[in-house]
Amino acid sequence: QVQLVESGGGLVQPGGSLRLSCAASGSIFSINLMGWYRQAPGKQRELVATIISLGITNYADPVKGRFTISRDSAKNTVYLQMNSLKPEDTAVYYCNADVRSGVSRLRRDYWGQGTQVTVSS
Repeated sequence: QVQLVESGGGLVQPGGSLRLSCAASGSIFSINLMGWYRQAPGKQRELVATIISLGITNYADPVKGRFTISRDSAKNTVYLQMNSLKPEDTAVYYCNADVRSGVSRLRRDYWGQGTQVTVSS
């Protein structure tokens, strides 16, 4: 089995910064894509940013220029640096990973439990 554990959420004032981390553990053979999604109250879960093993990144338009995704492949960890935060960034942020694991190297999508980010004065 594979587990994703997020950390780094919290309460921040508008214009502030937060850094989220997500560490994957378990019987991991390889991780291709890792990413962050978010879900605000009453809204559907939406993509924030993704990064593949080659380091190529993709961002949702609302966060371009403010958020930066990065990964440490040796630690199976992905980060999300969030700057210039706005109240509309308030949501539960979920980590996602496309993982091959176990003896069979079965490929599967995994999700973290989510971490709350609240941007408010």
